[in-house]
Amino acid sequence: MAELTVCSTTEEMTTLSRSWIAEGHTIAVVPTMGALHRGHVVLIREALRRANRVVVTVFVNPTQFDRATDLDAYPRDLAADLTTCEAEGVHAVFAPSVAEVYPQGATTSVDPGPIADRLEGEHRPGHFSGVATVVLRLFEIVSPHVAVFGEKDAQQLAIVRSVCEPREIDIVGVPTVRESDGLALSSRNVQLDPVARQAATALPRALESVNDAWIAGLAGIDELRARGIGIIEEAGGEVDYLDLVDPATFLPCSSPERGDLIVAAAWFGGVRIIDNLQLGS
Repeated sequence: MAELTVCSTTEEMTTLSRSWIAEGHTIAVVPTMGALHRGHVVLIREALRRANRVVVTVFVNPTQFDRATDLDAYPRDLAADLTTCEAEGVHAVFAPSVAEVYPQGATTSVDPGPIADRLEGEHRPGHFSGVATVVLRLFEIVSPHVAVFGEKDAQQLAIVRSVCEPREIDIVGVPTVRESDGLALSSRNVQLDPVARQAATALPRALESVNDAWIAGLAGIDELRARGIGIIEEAGGEVDYLDLVDPATFLPCSSPERGDLIVAAAWFGGVRIIDNLQLGS
């Protein structure tokens, strides 16, 4: 098993990645905000299949949070994250401070374009600019050949692919990993109390219901949306959005087709959960 190297400065990480590249190794990176769970493990294993050196970044990025309380409440457990990475054979963890990622005087910010203004972007202004900025900054430091992301954050994945298009980095999406009751794995799930945790299963059920209705022949967008929203609200959830969108542009569909995405975000017990499902799956 590989020996795990922990880098806390950009200089350490850059020096290590450059030495690997000089030795002819390929590098895959798994960008995370820590609080690693089984879904992250699946990403790590995919990265290990695609490169012979794997870096997991653990960085709670302040620029992608629109609420200070959400940033403060985000779960953090670096010791447990390092144990997970070591057990999975990760070669390096990059766990920098905010000052390392955003040095004093740094003002560069990435504009992901109009896709970032919809859905998640509309409800979390500036979120995707923060995501795009930190991802490109981490790529600059790590110099990966491959980057692995979860498809649960579908809009984020589309934006990362868009902003990375000029770069020779293979952006890999991995299907959403779920609990036995269908809830998508997320670091935020630990913030759900038992009542909210049970209620949150309405989100994947709503997506499945919309998909089943479409397969059965219901094609009206308003009817499909109302069906999904009703299931979430009946369980006590507060819906931010539920829509059917083009998976590349995230524009709403006028006539849904197989392969489009059903996307949703809702609050359960003060915790915001997102999910998506491919139409026709």
